[in-house]
Amino acid sequence: MQVILKEDVVNLGYKDDIVTVRDGYGRNFLIPKGKAVIASESAKKVLAENLKQRAHKLAKVKEDAQALGTKLEGVSLTIGAKTSSTGTIFGSVTNIQVAEALAKQGYEVDRKIIYIKDAVKEVGNYKALIKLHKDVSVEIPFEVVSE
Repeated sequence: MQVILKEDVVNLGYKDDIVTVRDGYGRNFLIPKGKAVIASESAKKVLAENLKQRAHKLAKVKEDAQALGTKLEGVSLTIGAKTSSTGTIFGSVTNIQVAEALAKQGYEVDRKIIYIKDAVKEVGNYKALIKLHKDVSVEIPFEVVSE
C-alpha cells in the first residue's frame, strides 16, 4: 500500500514523502491517526501542485536549518548526572537532558529531533545526532559527568 505522509514519521519518512507500507500499518495506524493518506492518482497530483507552490518556502526552511546547523557545529555539552561510586548513572541520560543543556546555552531545539544511538548509562563522552531537516543533521558531542 502506498501512502503520502502528512507529517514526519520516525523510521519511515518525512512529510510529503510517498512511501510503501504494509496494509495493516497503513489502515490501522497511519491513516486513522492522521499521519498519512492513501496515495491515489488524484492525491499525487494535489501533492505535486502543493510542492510546486511551496518550493520557495521549503528552501527558506532548509536555509534556516543549515544556519542553525552551522551554529551548533562548535557546541559541546557537559551534562551532570547522579552516579554511583563505580561511575554508573542512576537512570540514564536522554534526549530531554541534551535539549535542556542546549537551551541553557541559548539554542532552542525540539527534543523530538535529537537522537542518541545507545543508552547513556555511564560517565563518559557520547554523541547526539540532531536532525534539523531531512537534508541537514548535526552531531553534537556531549560529556556526562558525576554531580
